[in-house]
Amino acid sequence: MQSISLRTLVREPLKVKRMTRAGRAVQVTDNGRPLWILQPANGTDADEEERRRAIDEVLDEVLRERPSKISLSKIVLESRR
Repeated sequence: MQSISLRTLVREPLKVKRMTRAGRAVQVTDNGRPLWILQPANGTDADEEERRRAIDEVLDEVLRERPSKISLSKIVLESRR
């Protein structure tokens, strides 16, 4: 079980989310004293691997597309108007 501070939980919730999604319990502490133990509901390493595989498939699909002829700087400038 990994321990994190309450401040870390508030400032970096995605970090804690990744840990619990991977199936690990996380102990939240305040000034070194334990407050809570966060346990994953159904998270397993297999679920995390499937999620990563799905993300990789989507990113590979995007990389196969033709690059846009519109530059990113033009898109940003147009969005600010």
